[in-house]
Amino acid sequence: MPSHFVSLADHTREHLRAYLDLARMVKLNPNAFANACAGQTLAMIFQKPSLRTRVSFETGIYQLGGQGIYLGPKDIQLHRGESISDTTQVLSRYVDGIMARVFAHSDVVELAAHGSIPVINGLSDLLHPCQVLADLQTIEEKLDTLSGRKLTYIGDGNNMAHSLLYGGATMGMTVAIGHPHGYAPDPEVVTRAREIAAEQGGAVLITEDVGEAVSTADVVYTDVWASMGQEAEANQRRKVFAPYQVNAQLMSQAPSGCLFMHDLPAHRGEEVTDEILDGPRSIAFQQAENRMHLAKGLLVWVEGLKDEG
Repeated sequence: MPSHFVSLADHTREHLRAYLDLARMVKLNPNAFANACAGQTLAMIFQKPSLRTRVSFETGIYQLGGQGIYLGPKDIQLHRGESISDTTQVLSRYVDGIMARVFAHSDVVELAAHGSIPVINGLSDLLHPCQVLADLQTIEEKLDTLSGRKLTYIGDGNNMAHSLLYGGATMGMTVAIGHPHGYAPDPEVVTRAREIAAEQGGAVLITEDVGEAVSTADVVYTDVWASMGQEAEANQRRKVFAPYQVNAQLMSQAPSGCLFMHDLPAHRGEEVTDEILDGPRSIAFQQAENRMHLAKGLLVWVEGLKDEG
């Protein structure tokens, strides 16, 4: 299994199953893992601020007996003054792993290519794999199984849509993306996801028709309409995405038992209404909790691989 965690497309179904099982064990038996990363240090590189990513990894490594070092934009400036290759080689001599939350996906790829320690993609503009593993963990907790389930994402074809396509397809799910015209997921990601789905018994649907997307869905998922770095587009996006708001009317087109998910933070009244986010179908805050359990599971796994090497 790859020692880095950069993209879900790098991992087989068996790999993801192992990650999910370990995250479940860590969640159910935290004391058994209290020293799993004793003496280990995680460098946490943040080009973008984050509540869930920072706290889940920083708390997670602490609860495993290690420590995290936060490296914000003022502490480390990738591409400015020192190359990523040099940065990674230096950090490889100081710490035991790197978690990076960056803009360009190529940055996390380069971090993984030049270092001698595990690298975890905490988020890039292309992918958000840690979030999606926590999402799969949450869905499995609520619905018992992943294979054969339909996961529908409504909104921008962004990094969340991309990783949901990879993760859901790998686990044998049907992944539907309902998006406004001009905001489809990356065609290369869709092509790869369809290849994975064909191998694993899943399916991929890309559509501008909300009704088609949510029909027979087990889960409806959404994300903010304008991500970090897209603030200048926010007003235009609100107009374009308004028909794609997850509200009572949209959810009425889905089966009655359909669950609602959101990776948070939510812009209430934009991509989702309070009625849905705070309603009985919502499992968004269970998702948020599982970010930490999943982070701990990943840290245990990559530290074990490093020790084996």
